Amino acid sequence: MPDHEPSAPSAATTGVAPGRVNLIGEHVDYNGGRCLPFALRQATTARVARRDDDRLRVTSGDEVWEGRADALDDAPGWVRYVAGVVLALGVTDGLDVAISSDVPIGAGLSSSAALECSVAYAVDALLDLGRTPEELEQASVRAEADTVGAPTGGLDQAVSVHAQEDHALLLDFGSGAREQVRFDPGAHDLGVLVIDTRVSHELTDGGYGARRDQAWEAARLLGVETLAEVAPAALEQAGLDAPLERRARHVVSEVRRVDAFVEALRADDWTLLGPLLDASHASLRDDYEVSCEELDVAVEVAREAGALGARMTGGGFGGSAIALVPLERLAAVRSAVTHAFVLRGWTQPDFIDASPGPGAHVA
Repeated sequence: MPDHEPSAPSAATTGVAPGRVNLIGEHVDYNGGRCLPFALRQATTARVARRDDDRLRVTSGDEVWEGRADALDDAPGWVRYVAGVVLALGVTDGLDVAISSDVPIGAGLSSSAALECSVAYAVDALLDLGRTPEELEQASVRAEADTVGAPTGGLDQAVSVHAQEDHALLLDFGSGAREQVRFDPGAHDLGVLVIDTRVSHELTDGGYGARRDQAWEAARLLGVETLAEVAPAALEQAGLDAPLERRARHVVSEVRRVDAFVEALRADDWTLLGPLLDASHASLRDDYEVSCEELDVAVEVAREAGALGARMTGGGFGGSAIALVPLERLAAVRSAVTHAFVLRGWTQPDFIDASPGPGAHVA
């Protein structure tokens, strides 16, 4: 803790950025594929003001850190996301940054991207940097990769910035294209239930990076730039050794599930969505091996209690599952999953009734 009081802040600017749920298309962003996330209504708020020195002071609740953005030896992990954005934007001004959030941390709902993007929007507006949404998105990606040291394919920052209310965002990481896809489950008497297993995960612990490296190695052996380019028949004939064959099979099949999911939404045929969610989870569990027992139980019990389909969402190794549930079965699914966790002696899960909200903005 510093032994001096921070300078009195001038007029402050507030940035707001949401967490996200990925409906389908997991671990395909860094493989050149397509995915379909939407923004949660849960968001992070960053209130940023100038200082009269070159120091960065970051507060969140009772936690306070003060220092220089380029000297983070004693900084806790969450501060690195803030400092990383400041560095990525090339800002040397002293700043006071106050953070608040209702995005669950470690739940696979991209609390990190919400933090980065809220800071990026606030700093850009406060200092009149004039950066485009795409530039703020990329600054947030660089912050996570370069300063935090967490590999990211860019999905989380893209949806946090570009999301629209009542839509999912189709992201093609091969072409760079974005498309808003109408997604309004309530109009079909359905809800998206997020089941936070409360099994915390850290993308810096090696599991995520190992899967990424295996996928990239499979692409190299197949002679392609990204696995999303590979046709299923070509993969079957390639003769990759396990586990690379399994990693590649997940990516190749997941990209096609995303396309089928989008086609079903465009055709307003919601009966096709549940089986696609189920197939995605099986692939993530068996081929990509990023699930865990708690996620598998949450998915299985949700289906048994009336969900049309369910799967883990996010990077995996803990975090959350999502279930597409008829509105009249939501309470039953919550109860059944909670009971299953209690029977096993696990911490009770948390639940979010998710609906697509807006992207990052200045409040």
